[in-house]
Amino acid sequence: MAQVVDTESAKEFMREALDKIAPEELQKICSEVERKSQWFQQKLSRDAIGQLSPAEYLTLLRHVFSTRRKAESILEQFRLESWRNWTWNLLYGEREVGVRFQNFLDHLEGVEANVRQDFASEILHFSDPERYWLWTRWMWDPKTQTGALPLVTYEACDMNGPTAGDIYMRVGEAVAFVHQVGEAAGFQTISKDMFGTDVFLACVYVVYVYTVLRMRMTQEFNKVMPGLSEFVRRLLGVYEKTAA
Repeated sequence: MAQVVDTESAKEFMREALDKIAPEELQKICSEVERKSQWFQQKLSRDAIGQLSPAEYLTLLRHVFSTRRKAESILEQFRLESWRNWTWNLLYGEREVGVRFQNFLDHLEGVEANVRQDFASEILHFSDPERYWLWTRWMWDPKTQTGALPLVTYEACDMNGPTAGDIYMRVGEAVAFVHQVGEAAGFQTISKDMFGTDVFLACVYVVYVYTVLRMRMTQEFNKVMPGLSEFVRRLLGVYEKTAA
């Protein structure tokens, strides 16, 4: 695992993040992500999915960074009963998770590929964080070959694949490596659970984006960028205007 994870780069990203945000604030964000997961677990349990209302499914979409602003239009594209059935099969179907992931995406024809991938991943991860992992565009974008994961792993960690379902499985391996190495190497001090790894990877991406923007954008543009804690919350779908 140590040969997969670039521990020195990971430590440096964590140091950069802690220069901009207190550890207590990161732990607070982690708690907010955990509460989001508790909501998913409640609303998407085996018994609850069949009773999921349009308002609840709309809230579900709004909990995801990439679907938040498009929630109503995405929901209206398909019947609610179809949404319920597809979600149930994604979470509880008998086939291997990569196949279920791909099947869910195939049903959402007409929705942007990266949006439906983010949504499927968040449904899985936040409904059962110990079993499933997060894969979002900011973690790994196979089209641009960018994201938080390649910033803290070596090139030998191949996250490409012929289908989105295959990529989801390979991203899961990379996330598992980062999670398991993080505590031992000292770069993941936010929380020992998977939510701590989610927050860590979001911090990696935000630090990277800020670094690139400082080099490429005007000072005036940089001034309107959100702070690190707000940006991380937005990526993880827990941002509220009342959040500290």
